[in-house]
Amino acid sequence: MSQKKEIATTYNPKEFEDRIYKNWQEKKYFTPKPDKNKKPYTIVIPPPNITGKLHIGHALDETIQDILIRTKRMQGYSTLWLPGEDHASIATEVKVEKELLKDGIKKNEIGREKFLEKTWDWTHEYRSRIRNQISKLGSSVDFTRERFTMDEGLNKAVRNFFVKLYNEGLIYQGNRIINWCPKCQTAISDAEIEYEEQAGHFWHIKYPIVGSDEFLEIATTRPETLFGDTAIAVNPKDDRYKHLVGKKAILPIINREIPIVSDDYVDMEFGTGAVKITPAHDPNDYNVGKRHNLPEIIIMNEDGTIKLSGTKYDGLDRYEARKLVVEDLKEQGYLVKIKEHSHNVGCHDRCGTTIEPMLSKQWFVKMKSLAKPAIDVVKNKKVKFVPERFEKTYFNWMENIQDWCISRQLWWGHRIPVWYCKDCGEVIVSVDEPKKCTKCGSTNLEQDKDVLDTWFSSALWPFSTLGWPDKTEDLKYYYPTNTLVTGYDIIFFWVARMVFSGLYCMDDIPFENVLIHGIVRDSEGRKMSKSLGNGVDPIDVIDKYGSDALRFTLITGNAPGNDTRYYPERVEASRNFANKIWNASRFVLMNMDEDIINKYKDCKNYTAADKWILSKLNTLVKEITDNIEKFELGIAAQKIYDFIWGEFCDWYIELVKPIMYGEDEEAKGVAYNVLNKVLTVSLQLLHPIMPFITEEIYTHLYNTEYESIVISKWPEYDEKLEDKKAEQDMDYVIEAIKSVRNIRIDMNVPFSRKAKVMAYITEQDAAEAFKNGEDYFKKLASASEVEFLKDKNEAPENAVSAVTRGAELFIPLLDLVDKDKEIERLNKEKDKLNGEIQRVDKKLKNEKFVSKAPKDVVDAEREKGKKYEQMLQAVLDRIDSLN
Repeated sequence: MSQKKEIATTYNPKEFEDRIYKNWQEKKYFTPKPDKNKKPYTIVIPPPNITGKLHIGHALDETIQDILIRTKRMQGYSTLWLPGEDHASIATEVKVEKELLKDGIKKNEIGREKFLEKTWDWTHEYRSRIRNQISKLGSSVDFTRERFTMDEGLNKAVRNFFVKLYNEGLIYQGNRIINWCPKCQTAISDAEIEYEEQAGHFWHIKYPIVGSDEFLEIATTRPETLFGDTAIAVNPKDDRYKHLVGKKAILPIINREIPIVSDDYVDMEFGTGAVKITPAHDPNDYNVGKRHNLPEIIIMNEDGTIKLSGTKYDGLDRYEARKLVVEDLKEQGYLVKIKEHSHNVGCHDRCGTTIEPMLSKQWFVKMKSLAKPAIDVVKNKKVKFVPERFEKTYFNWMENIQDWCISRQLWWGHRIPVWYCKDCGEVIVSVDEPKKCTKCGSTNLEQDKDVLDTWFSSALWPFSTLGWPDKTEDLKYYYPTNTLVTGYDIIFFWVARMVFSGLYCMDDIPFENVLIHGIVRDSEGRKMSKSLGNGVDPIDVIDKYGSDALRFTLITGNAPGNDTRYYPERVEASRNFANKIWNASRFVLMNMDEDIINKYKDCKNYTAADKWILSKLNTLVKEITDNIEKFELGIAAQKIYDFIWGEFCDWYIELVKPIMYGEDEEAKGVAYNVLNKVLTVSLQLLHPIMPFITEEIYTHLYNTEYESIVISKWPEYDEKLEDKKAEQDMDYVIEAIKSVRNIRIDMNVPFSRKAKVMAYITEQDAAEAFKNGEDYFKKLASASEVEFLKDKNEAPENAVSAVTRGAELFIPLLDLVDKDKEIERLNKEKDKLNGEIQRVDKKLKNEKFVSKAPKDVVDAEREKGKKYEQMLQAVLDRIDSLN
């Protein structure tokens, strides 16, 4: 006899997960090459920010991508999952600043170059951490192609993108209203603003009309901005104010005269119907100002303090100035009233500071012409959102898009590739640093101090990472990518920008599918945050339970676009599942013999149980392949769980144990081969979700074709293995055995005590199944023998009964039966069946259900009703016979 194969006695992921990942890396399984004989399948990782460690949301994101990549790899695609990290301009600069302050070092004291050195030190440390965390999760990324949004190649791509846009008239520098963060002291985009409900006030202020006793009453939430007022606007249709248009009003406190203009922008029904116009500090006022050629007065510094030289307000914080302005308005008789007012206030999503709309000289990208083709490719389904409902978010942003402010007043990021000649003032826009001025030849050049918005480089990620602007082999083969996996919170930040950038630079979409997932919430449904202290570190979970348990937990029950909840007990349940697989595999491996397997590998003398499990497995292959194709990963996980734990471990292994322990060598050989096949295919289907345990067991299996499950061939559906009759027959037997077991448990009959099982067949299709299943009853239902009754009245009076699909079963337990207890049990069964009959009856009497539900659903309910009535009658008959 050949030597038995054996895995470790207990499941301990710490013993093999790191070893396995290292082996995968050494074998270069995740490092594909362009191959004309294979189809490419590409995913670019949403690059995590180098601001800290990965959180549980990243773990979900990684798991989803890995499932897709591992499946496609096994299906024969040349799969590239390209990893990398984002420099995260504002977020990283803030983090490094805080870190330096711990040592008493201020950013401005050490200067730009020294600060950037410190930031690069931070970058190297955190990129290394992220790389390690990605490995711990089992992600099959190609680290040989790892990229960083600030690496040399991507910097080249960013500069080329900027210059291309500039040369084609799509980038311009101008004074426009932007969102300004007084704390970070930089411009930010609309997408970086979070709105929060804040309690505020409406201050009603009198603006006297020049040369009359009249005044206009203005309501404002920001009285400190009145110093920047350059007009009052009323609606041209508003009869209350028509006589004032063209006249002038006096600006309170500083007594400057400002014109009264008419503009359709003003809502006659809102407030007083008269609006103060502050063009330099409000985006709507800015547009009104342009239409009426109004002056633009900036009354605020970059740090949010008031800029009014020679006044007592100069240098005051905006909110301190507000208090003083209100006091002065009251004192001078201009304050009419103050009303409570709750409103949405825009805050910087990074630091939480209330943003200040401010006129500023910045670099902008014209967006209308870039947005149109990006809208079209989603409308015509070249780029598909999963779920489709997220198209609405995409369209809402793209169809109302404003010019994109791309300059940031920071040090960490891609420097804007623009140089100014300090001698003649020439502006030079160039991919490479110019040696001299193109106009006067001077070498006295200075580069623009600003950096580009982080999303400017992230927008190029699907093609810059593959080598663009160079025409590399990777770019030609792996672009466009196939699936982008990301959360719904960055559809406009990132997804939209990648779409228009890909179309603009590559003349092709960047990806075919956008798979949207929700966020991972805690068990109470709350968002995880530091303030709540409910965050979960995936590495801590992996250290305790293993990567497979975490991955299986995150994907089970997960549906595209929906948030998911994290329950610690579910991770334990996932680990128990892994343990079940381990123990079942260990049992199978220890009790099989390689010589016998090989001797009977072509023998097809299958038992009913063999045909049943092979057919079930075959159906499973088809369904899981289809589920993954449709991105129904949570459904796929549940199906493989149910099959492995239920059909395979709890039933098939138990059904074949008598053969494994028996003397019939051929029967053993057939059973061994079926066990080996079912275990192999089950592990392959589970591998994308739980890569480590499946690899460890696979390498111990018999007659495997490949050295690793990673590169093994994905199972394929085989029509010849489909056997619906075998499935139905075994389902009859299994349900019957369950019924007998339940009776014995209810009556506390020990499994060791054998009892005769008498079967009265109620469905003709079940007759053969029950006859062929006699041995299974003896083994799994403790039956001493199985007797078939021609008439159920042949059953002894002292028998307990079970009504099951296809038969009524009677078990003469003789003096072990407590008659009163059996009647009590049957009455409970009667109540249960009556409840089911009432439920079905109520459903069928509901006109809406009968008229709107599909015919097959209604017919199925009618069939259920009939079945329950038959089962109830059998229970009533049994109660009568006992009485």
